[in-house]
Amino acid sequence: MKRGPTESIRAFTLIEAMLAVSIMAIVVVAVNSVFFSALHLRDRSSAAVDRALPAQQATAILRRDLQCAMAPGGLLAGDFKVGQVSELNMSQPVAIEMYTATGVLRANEPWADIQKVTYELKPPTVRTPSGGDDLIRSVTRNLLCTSVPDVDDQYLMGGLQNLQFSCYDGTQWLDAWDTTNGNTNLPVAVRVRLQLAGALATEPIELVVPIVSQSRTNQLQRTVVGGS
Repeated sequence: MKRGPTESIRAFTLIEAMLAVSIMAIVVVAVNSVFFSALHLRDRSSAAVDRALPAQQATAILRRDLQCAMAPGGLLAGDFKVGQVSELNMSQPVAIEMYTATGVLRANEPWADIQKVTYELKPPTVRTPSGGDDLIRSVTRNLLCTSVPDVDDQYLMGGLQNLQFSCYDGTQWLDAWDTTNGNTNLPVAVRVRLQLAGALATEPIELVVPIVSQSRTNQLQRTVVGGS
């Protein structure tokens, strides 16, 4: 069938095709940029969460131990010490030593729920680019053992440059506290500072934990009325 002289074939010109391809390429580049930006944001968010999670877990355990600290005295409740604490069974001084009621009874470990806990920084077994030491929580559960008790070392987090405890006596913060020498009771509050090392170093992580457990005596108070 032949076309008449007035009929024309409708088709895209080369300029129109090139314009459509260019617009499509711009849209694909924009979608690709948004997609990769979302991937990078997800990776950065995951890395930030991974870095913050050990610190959150460590501070949660620290807070729980301090909140359940036992006042000195009694059969299982020992002394509360802060500073360069050193004893015969310790290879090196620790930052804090306390007796706390955070133990869990198990069928194969029938110890009391009161346990002796210490915190210290130890050199890491595996060096990391950020450097720093490991925060170790050491737990002694059998407090009535007549021989050398077993100590369970628990790794909490790494990459720490400094660990500092301060005790509040009601008027000032003290860097040392020892219920066997002068301070016969628990402090009113304990402040903990964790300083990260290397590239992770920022403002120190700080928490203040009030201590509600205090020793009480049975002293009677008498009021003199009318001179009697």
